[in-house]
Amino acid sequence: MKHRAWLVDLDGTLYRPRPVRLCMAAELLVAGIPALPVVRAFRREHERLRAELDGDVESPYELQLAHVAKRLGRDVGDLRGTLEEWMLERPCKWLRRFARRELLAEIGAFRGAGGRTALVSDYPARVKLAALEATELFDVVVASGEPGGPRRLKPHPDGFLAAARELAVEPAGCLVLGDRRDADGAAAARAGMEFRWVR
Repeated sequence: MKHRAWLVDLDGTLYRPRPVRLCMAAELLVAGIPALPVVRAFRREHERLRAELDGDVESPYELQLAHVAKRLGRDVGDLRGTLEEWMLERPCKWLRRFARRELLAEIGAFRGAGGRTALVSDYPARVKLAALEATELFDVVVASGEPGGPRRLKPHPDGFLAAARELAVEPAGCLVLGDRRDADGAAAARAGMEFRWVR
């Protein structure tokens, strides 16, 4: 076994992102027009923080929420509810439909052969993992917005390094699987890990 651990991104990696985005866009237009500016602002803020956040923060996800709430003049609790509905809960049915089943089976086979696995995400992950019926595929979950999440977003390597520590595997023994070379791939390189691009 070349790698002792696989560290896997979630969004866009464990499911095909294009059809999920199209289905969610249609759903937003039909039932979520008031949520649309919130979701757009949240995604824009995420990319801004990814590029600009240089130091450790307690939770990048909470910082992102606070910035968007301030920008939109909204209560953080209200904003959180809207985002949980439209970015975590409602997409679940589409994630199941467009799951990358071959990749999930490959991760299961790797784990079954004695490999260690971790899910590393810049967003809360457990609800989506459950929807994908993939919770049991991972020994460790390191997700922003959840306890023990990374203090910086990819391409900073914090999440991958934290996962490797929890798995007790040296970075050189880890393979990162992700859909974004500019985020997952760059973080893997900074962590001293090999990268496999999932397209």
